[in-house]
Amino acid sequence: MKLQDGIVDIYMPDMKYGDEQTARELSGINSYPQANRAAVKEMHRQTGDLEIDKEGIAQRGLLIRHLVLPGGLAGTKTITRFVSEEISRDSHVNIMAQYHPCYKALQIPGLGRRISSEEFHAAPHFAQETGLRPLDRVHVAEPLPTLSE
Repeated sequence: MKLQDGIVDIYMPDMKYGDEQTARELSGINSYPQANRAAVKEMHRQTGDLEIDKEGIAQRGLLIRHLVLPGGLAGTKTITRFVSEEISRDSHVNIMAQYHPCYKALQIPGLGRRISSEEFHAAPHFAQETGLRPLDRVHVAEPLPTLSE
């Protein structure tokens, strides 16, 4: 990461899991939260908070992505607290709802279903409770046109 200092303008890391046990059980990853947090801290040190121009285009900074998982498995509370307290309350966090279980996820207790509306809408609430301010707004997507239209 340090070798990229001064080269990268915008970082867009994922923060997948808030705790070690979940990362190990779901993805077979040891020390994920520690490594992920250290990397995100370094990214923020290099580029700072996300800077957006008057046209709404990101110019420089950190944009964190977080996918909400069923049953709180992603650790949204833990992640938003970390970002607020150890990165910046002005961090942009893209809270994503597109989790879709497939393949082996269907065999793992807790991952075999899509997230509920309540689970998704709780995530921005958790972020606000920790003091994060500029969150992505939740938009209802317009239906995509079909190829015949």
